[in-house]
Amino acid sequence: MSKAVVVYWSSTGNTEAMAKAVAKGLQEGGADLTLLDTSKAQADLIDQYELFAFGCPAMGAEVLEEEEFEPFFKSIEGKLAGKKVALFGSYGWGDGQWMRDWQKRTTDAGALVFEEGFIQQEAPDEEASAAFGKRFAAF
Repeated sequence: MSKAVVVYWSSTGNTEAMAKAVAKGLQEGGADLTLLDTSKAQADLIDQYELFAFGCPAMGAEVLEEEEFEPFFKSIEGKLAGKKVALFGSYGWGDGQWMRDWQKRTTDAGALVFEEGFIQQEAPDEEASAAFGKRFAAF
């Protein structure tokens, strides 16, 4: 059984709903799971888990949320080499450039990025999010 953590930031609740569904899928896939809002996440979690799912919506000009999520992600970025990482988030505009940039950044840090970043526009499809989590559990 893999130890997995889902860390997310959400403003409208869409990415939070995705995070909960991804977490459900990970559990269904057999993972021992922890779900954390970014405000409760610490950089040392990188040493405690095998699977890392990070969720953040597109903000502003298609960037990660800058006050909480970006500083958290930056604090662990240098420790991602060889780690199994899944990225997800919701958006309301644009074409997903924030996710492509985030995926490249995570890959460049040496992480083993699962599939492509999983994005959903506006309200999430919880079934699709759970399926993403279940697939990630087997990664």
